[in-house]
Amino acid sequence: MAVQLPDANTRWRCGHCGNLTRFDVVRSRTAAEYWHFTIGGEPEIEEVEVSSEDVERVACRWCGASDRIELVPRHGLEDSPAEVGGP
Repeated sequence: MAVQLPDANTRWRCGHCGNLTRFDVVRSRTAAEYWHFTIGGEPEIEEVEVSSEDVERVACRWCGASDRIELVPRHGLEDSPAEVGGP
């Protein structure tokens, strides 16, 4: 089952138990990164360019359901469909 990532106007909700805050997410990502190392050898990733990303699985941390995860409007945007879906 394909699950979309939330954006600025949406969030995940478990349709089984109602959880809005805790999810286990498995995703694959291909990215090019620019790593900068300090003189002491500590790495810092300064740039990331993601070329592809797939959400493989999202499961509710509370009840374990993975087939009932849905996108819902974020709190405060429920009554503003234009903000969620656009004009």
